[in-house]
Amino acid sequence: MAMPRFESVDEYLAALPEPTQRLLRRVRVVIRKTVPGGAEVISYGIPTVKLDGRFVLAFAGWKAHYSLYPSNARLVAKFKRALAPYELDKGTIRFPLTEPVPVALIEGIARFRAAEVIAKTSAKRAIAHRKKP
Repeated sequence: MAMPRFESVDEYLAALPEPTQRLLRRVRVVIRKTVPGGAEVISYGIPTVKLDGRFVLAFAGWKAHYSLYPSNARLVAKFKRALAPYELDKGTIRFPLTEPVPVALIEGIARFRAAEVIAKTSAKRAIAHRKKP
């Protein structure tokens, strides 16, 4: 069965069951507030926020959980205690649909990921600037 193709985050959210929609709308608001200037797109079939065209954070709803992507070793180390109740696997953080959205944790993750992207972008620009004659 082919995955549906969504043109917008609103369209993606509308396709989910109502309880999942409510949670992911909250996640979306938290990420948008924390990453102002981030562009919302659908990438790999799920809602994604980008800064300067670079992947910051994505989220998706599933049958029994919703997920944030990507997770990396630095992020997990920074939020180790707060992430302890959640399932972590291969760059994914899974949150149960039966619990409230952990707003402060998601804000922290979004802020951390945005800072990583900004630092990488700045470093690449500095290298490119040095290479110009």
